[in-house]
Amino acid sequence: MNELMSQAIDLMIAGMGFVFAFLVVLVFATLLMSKIIGRFALPEPATPAKTPRAKPKAPESVDPDTAEAIKKAIAQYRSRHKK
Repeated sequence: MNELMSQAIDLMIAGMGFVFAFLVVLVFATLLMSKIIGRFALPEPATPAKTPRAKPKAPESVDPDTAEAIKKAIAQYRSRHKK
């Protein structure tokens, strides 16, 4: 039983070592690829300065029937969703 546990621990350490080595190689390969892409990539086009958008204007007046319908809808919503 002792020899079996020793083999299991050796196998576990070897497996974890291979995974760690693969991840290290993967990190360096990713860094190398990003440097290569950065060197050969086209420069980004200059973006124009953002201008503030004009706020949409509210209508001058609301139809009285529409205003009444909105008031009723708000009252109905509030009566159903009381906290």
